[in-house]
Amino acid sequence: MKFLRDIKRNPGLYIIMIPVLAFFIIFAYVPMFGIVMAFQNYTPKGGFFHSEFVGLKHFIDFFGSVYFGRTIGNTLAISILNLVFGFPIPIIFALMLNEVGNKYFKKTIQTVSYLPYFISVVVVCGLIADFTASDGLVTELIVALGGERMNYLGQAQFFRPIYILSDMWQGIGFNSIIYLAALSGIDQELYEAAALDGAGRWRQTLHVTLPGIASTVIILLILRMGSMFSVGYEKIILLYNTNTYETADVISSYVYRMGLQNMNYSYSAAVGLFNSVINTALLVISNKISAKFSDTSLF
Repeated sequence: MKFLRDIKRNPGLYIIMIPVLAFFIIFAYVPMFGIVMAFQNYTPKGGFFHSEFVGLKHFIDFFGSVYFGRTIGNTLAISILNLVFGFPIPIIFALMLNEVGNKYFKKTIQTVSYLPYFISVVVVCGLIADFTASDGLVTELIVALGGERMNYLGQAQFFRPIYILSDMWQGIGFNSIIYLAALSGIDQELYEAAALDGAGRWRQTLHVTLPGIASTVIILLILRMGSMFSVGYEKIILLYNTNTYETADVISSYVYRMGLQNMNYSYSAAVGLFNSVINTALLVISNKISAKFSDTSLF
């Protein structure tokens, strides 16, 4: 067989691949068996094989729940805001950083911008809570500029801006790494040819730099579209409270509350499965659209 012959020719590569395969099999594929909970009234005593089968009951309950519209709306709102404002920022940052000539200054800026990404989300949320409190640093700055003194994190209308801005601050440096790598791969002779044709830095950016990283941007955009409904629950549950549920409660935080706090495992599994199916559909659709109009796709 061709596959066995390839193993004999490249045994080292396949040995290196074993830990990666083991990781995904153990932590990604084996747990997928738990999906059956979404179609059962699961109890730890009954387990997967002896719990009552209820079909689509939990999905129907979720679709008819008062929380359905709120969680879907909040998840979409936060994801779209993150896409519109958070996705272009690392690209712009990478383009600006690429224009810096002083390598020491460039490395300093890169290091400083990477650091927030490695701060624990608990610490970040603690800083946000302190800074936006009624006597916090950000609040004092807002008051100095003529704003109102209040606990901004406790106000539903301010939760999304605070969440998006903190996400942008924390991820701008780390998310720019892949764009900087793509920029370093652009043939420098293209810039020289453009300069000989009279193109300045702005025209070189438009006609050489952006086309050079277009495929990278498209691939990352497809991946982002495939996670539109996957707003992480960790930061949400650390920042939100009962006053901000109206604009802060998303699908993942709802699954967390129903599954771990209310111990309604089957219902939370059904909501999580619905979330995964929608994400997969968005990924496939965005990939097909990209393949049709740009000839760049994941598969």
